[in-house]
Amino acid sequence: MNVLRRNGLGLLAWLLGIMFFLPIAWMALTSFHSEADAATNPPSFGAALTLDGYRDFFGTGGGASPWPALVNSLVASVASTLFVLLLALPAAYALSIRRVRKWTDVLFFFLSTKMLPVVAGLLPIYLFAKNTGTLDNIWLLVVLYTSMNLPIAVWMMQSFLAEVPVAVIEAARVDGARLPTVLARVVAPIALPGIAATALICFIFSWNELLFARVLTGVVAETAPVFLTGFITSQGLFLAKVCAASLVISLPVLAAGFAAQDKLVQGLSLGAVK
Repeated sequence: MNVLRRNGLGLLAWLLGIMFFLPIAWMALTSFHSEADAATNPPSFGAALTLDGYRDFFGTGGGASPWPALVNSLVASVASTLFVLLLALPAAYALSIRRVRKWTDVLFFFLSTKMLPVVAGLLPIYLFAKNTGTLDNIWLLVVLYTSMNLPIAVWMMQSFLAEVPVAVIEAARVDGARLPTVLARVVAPIALPGIAATALICFIFSWNELLFARVLTGVVAETAPVFLTGFITSQGLFLAKVCAASLVISLPVLAAGFAAQDKLVQGLSLGAVK
């Protein structure tokens, strides 16, 4: 009975994995088709493969180059993630190890900031950016992404740092280590899986953000998701080109997730088993 149950769970896991993988595989296959073959209904599985979609995306056919948008997304995502970690680590330390008064109220305050609809803050932020001359500025997005991801990062890292043995920190303090040294050399190495999981999630959120980037940027600070929406025009939907662009833009997130998958699993499961 146990063997049958284990095999059934294994089969269910495979089916769920295939269901999640099929859209990506379909997008990849469509990106190698011509526009005529990509638009057929029902889909043409045996159509000839071509790189025209990727040539159009990278601008070899005379279109706009995606590299400035990709670089902008990389700068905004990496910089905001680093700022989030620098701010979230001491905040989580104060809320988990050296707890401040009414620390639960502080956590719920952080959570309450995520309850405001993003659209509700769009107009005030746009007016602020317009009056300060920061429209179409990549550093405005860095500040926004940092403030947007900081609450969830503090929540995540607070639970991770709660698992750090207090005795180790006390031993470091007895040896004369000050707070920056304790955070950098004691807390951070122990909580590294949780920090990596937090960094990956913040990076993904920043890389995929579209609404603020669409409204607050133009040409100079255009990000990859905004560049992707430019392929949907009044003249029609270029399906093969959109699939090629979507696959290329998804690669950094997929690569980061694959590279940090062990740390991600350890971080998300930290504290689940006592």
